[in-house]
Amino acid sequence: MAMNSNRHYIPALEPLYAKFNDCALPMLRIVTGLILIPHGCQKAFGWFGGAGFARFTQIFDSIGYKPGAVWLSIIIFVELVGGLCLVLGLFTRVAALLVGLFMVNAIWTLWAKGFFWTAGGWEYSLLILAVSLVFMVRGGGSCSLDGKMSREF
Repeated sequence: MAMNSNRHYIPALEPLYAKFNDCALPMLRIVTGLILIPHGCQKAFGWFGGAGFARFTQIFDSIGYKPGAVWLSIIIFVELVGGLCLVLGLFTRVAALLVGLFMVNAIWTLWAKGFFWTAGGWEYSLLILAVSLVFMVRGGGSCSLDGKMSREF
């Protein structure tokens, strides 16, 4: 997309904007996936200071998601497989849909704690929901495995 030098407050930055224009959305897609994957590893394996599958199952049971192991397995799948799909840009719209549904549920669950993440609130979930909506609409883009296939969702 051509830049209009009359539009920018600092026209000298236009070459920089143009240079990074094509990698901005792939970077967001990849970083989002890379954020989700460790969260899945915390739940599944106890890595990165996580409680692991057995403890998270108890937590899910205690907050009303019964059976906890089933709900936890679904979330681990979304975070690990969905995160990996976002990183690769493979089945991006499906992965983004699953992540978005998960974030709607996370917002619902965290609503009573308020907005701010520092108080255990839902602002992080809202941000990931917004990002997932972008990729539901835009897909993986040309810098993705989806972009290399003849068709995508």
